[in-house]
This record gives sequence, C-alpha cells and structure tokens, in this order.
Amino acid sequence: MRLGSVCLRRLSEGQRRLEVCFHRLLHNPKVTADHIIAGWAEPTIAACAGRHVLAIQDTSELTFRTTPSRERGLGRIGKGVGRGVLLHPMIAVDAATRDCLGLLGGRVWTRPPAPPVMRTADGRKRKSHSKAAFQERESCRWVETAQEAKERLGAAAMVTMIADREADMYPLWASVPGTNIHVLGRVYHDRPIVGGGCLSTVARAWPVCGTRRIAIRERGDRPEREAVVELRYGQVTIVRPRTIRVREGLPRQIALTFLEVTEPAPPDAVGPVVWRLLTTHPVADGDQAWQVVDWYRCRWIIEQFFRTLKKQGLRIEDSQIDEAEHLIKLAAWIVARLGGWDGYPSSRPPGPITFKNGINALKTMTEGWALRDLCIP
Repeated sequence: MRLGSVCLRRLSEGQRRLEVCFHRLLHNPKVTADHIIAGWAEPTIAACAGRHVLAIQDTSELTFRTTPSRERGLGRIGKGVGRGVLLHPMIAVDAATRDCLGLLGGRVWTRPPAPPVMRTADGRKRKSHSKAAFQERESCRWVETAQEAKERLGAAAMVTMIADREADMYPLWASVPGTNIHVLGRVYHDRPIVGGGCLSTVARAWPVCGTRRIAIRERGDRPEREAVVELRYGQVTIVRPRTIRVREGLPRQIALTFLEVTEPAPPDAVGPVVWRLLTTHPVADGDQAWQVVDWYRCRWIIEQFFRTLKKQGLRIEDSQIDEAEHLIKLAAWIVARLGGWDGYPSSRPPGPITFKNGINALKTMTEGWALRDLCIP
C-alpha cells in the first residue's frame, strides 16, 4: 500500500482487479462505517490497562470538492459554504510517556440541509433558539464519546478526558467525571461563579505560582514562537445555566479547579497567550498546576492525527469517490487499511491486530513528519 495516498487507483498500483475490489467494498451495504468504527477501540482497551490515560477528542471537517450540480450527497460544513463530512475521534495517550495507544471511538457523519431562514415582519433575520433536548443536538457528541470511553476504560488506572473550547458545556462537567475519571478542558463560556465575578476576572486576585518558557506551536498564519507565561490557579464553583432543563437531572452547581496561563509581556504586534482551563483534578501546589497544563498541551497530538489524514499526510480530501455514504466509509476505513487490510469484499472485516498495526503506521508517519526539519551534517 502506498501510505501517501487514498486514491483507489494509486492504492491498486495499476491493477484494475484491485481497484474494482476496493469500489465493491465501499459500495457493499454489509460494510458500514458503524461496524468499522466499532472495531476502533478493541486493541486500545487492552493497551490502556493500568495506565493513566489522556482521552483526547476533537472534531475535524473533511472538505471535498463539489459543484452545484454534483454535491455527492455531502453535508454542510464550516459556515455552510463548503460540503463534506465531519470526523470526531477520541484517541488514547499514555500520560507518562505521551505514546499514542490508539483510537477509543468516535463518529463520522454528514449534516442535514440548513433549515429555511425565518424573518420578522420588517425583513430582519429572526433569532432561532433551539428547544431540542441536549441529547438531540449535534454537540452531544462530546458527552456521548466521553461516556463511551468511560465505559471502555474501566481497567485504566486513571482517565483524563481532554477537549478544546468547543466541549465547554455543563453536561460534560456534570455527568462524565467519576472515580478516577477526570475532565480537563479549555474555557469557552465566561461563566458566572458562586460568590460573584466570572471566569475571565476571578484569577486576577490570585498569586502567580510560577513562570515558565513554553513553545507556542505554528497554526495557520501564526508562526511558531516561544512565550514566557505565568500560571495562577484556584477553586471555583460554576452554576447550572438557565438554558439547561431541570428535568435533565444535572446538579445545580459544580466545584472545579480553574487555571489561568497568561503572557504578561508578548512581542509587539502579537496577541498574548491566554489559556483558561477547568478541570476536576485537585491542585494543591504549583507543580500539580503545571502538570495539569502539560496534560492539556498533549491535546496537540490529535491535531497531528488530523494533519496525517489530511493536507500533510494521506490527503483524504482529494478522494473523488462519488457519494457521501462511501466517503464516510472511506474515512472510517483508512486506519484499518493502513494496518494492511487487503480490501477484498470477501475478506473478513479488519480486527484488533489490523487496527493496532494501522495505529502504529500512523504513529510512524507522525514521527517522520516531526523529523522533517532535522539536518544531520
């Protein structure tokens, strides 16, 4: 298999017979994305036993080229102008070694068409306020994925669920934590806290527990740089939003640890670093506070996973497969294919060893990418 491509013609290495087999596989109704995804976690569960596991989840959009006459059944992505599918995986990482242990679960799906725009009598757009229960919203994927991982990681010594700002929702903080199950995420909502004030201002009165020089990774048009940051931490209690239905059974308030990482003297014309983190981990001193920050910084590993799948790796978005259903199968299938599955419709579905080999291949590719700028004289 040519690891640098997901083009079925190139994967077949010029053999028409293999190309036909791949197409039959993706068109076979008995081969579903759900069945493939169900096998993601099998080898990972065993690898996580006895470890402190960082369970990192995120969503990525896979954008495929379309025309108005050929949208291929794809759904809305971004601001609604593009077409593609959404991929939401959760990966397991060893907290001590930072080794990627594999996939724990996730979803691959397309969005339905946008609802019609409602307008007021004077022609202005009417604000929509969703009355759907949380379980019926797309955002529930953050909680559902965490709950699935929680059930699968019973043999782990400890689990820390990590996500970025999009996952900052009260049901996650209220329902996922348990015995040796913690949540760690970046703040999106400037929540009011018990006793007065809000998350954006509460840390101003807290003492600085330490200073550190950290690397800020390249992202978009932002170059990589170093920053000297300060860290403050303390305890806060957040309250249940009024938009949450009482009958959903969530507690009225939750006590959490709040950490704020700030850059007091950023370079000219550069926005300062400001990370506001919430966690269920107790923090008693500066060393523990920095440990929590370091765990959160491991979230970058899932970004590397997406880079491997997309522009700087397999270039999955270059696929010209004709229908959304088949593209979803391809997105779910590619990890198993990396593990050496032959792709024949008559072959057994990829099992735990195949998936583990696929993860190892992805890890090797990621490590190779990290060495791209290494110069050996």
